Amino acid sequence: MHEDLRGGEAAAARLVQGMPLGEVLDVADPAAWTGLDLGVRTLGCCRTDILPDKAWVDGLGGASGTRGTWADGRWASGWRPEPVDPSSVEALLAVALCHPDGRTREAALARVADRPALLPLVVVRATDWVAPVRDRARDLLRAGLDARTGVALAPLILRIGRRERGAYGVELLGAMLRRAPRGALSSLFLHPDRTVRRFAYRLAVEESLLSPVRFARTAAWDDDVIVQELCAEAALAAVREDGDVDDVLEPLLAARSPRARSAGVTALRRAGRPGRALGFLADRSAVVRACARYVVQQHGTDPLIWYRQVCARAADPALPPGAAIGLAECGERADAETLRSLLSHSAPAVRARAVAGLRTLDVTVVEELRLLIDDPAPGVVREATLALLPSAALLPEAWLTERLSARRPRHVRVAALRLAKAGGRVVRLPVDAERGC
Repeated sequence: MHEDLRGGEAAAARLVQGMPLGEVLDVADPAAWTGLDLGVRTLGCCRTDILPDKAWVDGLGGASGTRGTWADGRWASGWRPEPVDPSSVEALLAVALCHPDGRTREAALARVADRPALLPLVVVRATDWVAPVRDRARDLLRAGLDARTGVALAPLILRIGRRERGAYGVELLGAMLRRAPRGALSSLFLHPDRTVRRFAYRLAVEESLLSPVRFARTAAWDDDVIVQELCAEAALAAVREDGDVDDVLEPLLAARSPRARSAGVTALRRAGRPGRALGFLADRSAVVRACARYVVQQHGTDPLIWYRQVCARAADPALPPGAAIGLAECGERADAETLRSLLSHSAPAVRARAVAGLRTLDVTVVEELRLLIDDPAPGVVREATLALLPSAALLPEAWLTERLSARRPRHVRVAALRLAKAGGRVVRLPVDAERGC
């Protein structure tokens, strides 16, 4: 907000000089408009005489909009502008629309009906704290909002919609887009602003504007968790038993997002395909593993047996890392021996998950985990460090000091320093470690 404010003050000062809007503001950036609104008020809070006032706005007329009201050879307004050309009037009106005085803002609204470049400030004024200003702005917004302007103004309307009186604009935008041709939402589905994408996909879900397959694919590739959840639920809700269930499930099951994958795995139960869920028992995501366990359990398969069988193959280089932590998530303390056999596995990810599994089962042995602090894989060392933190005070000071040496890999030094601090001790750094840590 403070960055917007500083930029808004600078923009306001340039607009007062008559510089064109397009040269002063990034008109496509919602923050530029909200920043200008704040900036004008800040600029004029002590000296409103530097801003175009109501008398100046009332004096506008003619096609060019440059005629003022004169009396006895003087400008009737308290604010005397420099000579301005017609293109500068728009910039000055933008400042007047943000004026601290509500009467000036209301007067400026009467001059913007044929100036579409100022419609973003009409959006801002539609949440004005002065009722007459707010009501006039809402009338203008209702008249000026169509499929084209609605798509362009959506980011600003949704940004303003978070304000106390901002719901009106959001509701108006939604109602307009529901009536618009289906293609109007297309650009909003790909908008870089995630708030805009969420709004567009909520409308698409409510109005059933997209196919189940399109919803599933969106859930698989969109990077916003809310969009993922919205689209995954919509895709699965629209699928019928005799429909294209494969076309919907496959994108979800292959998605990078754990939310999308978990939705697809859960749907395997309804689709009567529990066998596919077995492949997700060792997923890298805990929520996906939990969903897979639920599905296979509902069809009479004990996931614990599967985990034990897979983890018993300690020499298997293809052993999935998620199997180790999955065994701990649903296993017993007796399964700790199976996990210990994986601490020397050739794959660093398996070793790291085995350590995490021992910590989950609360069966960690300090001496055993100390050896892993020297592991060449940073991920293994991080997990071992987490497991040793509760017992950090028991670790020998000389052992920690040795691992703070600059000769040690950085991830080992970081682990040793973290363990030393957790143990409440001040460890003297070796001479060669003063630059390394």
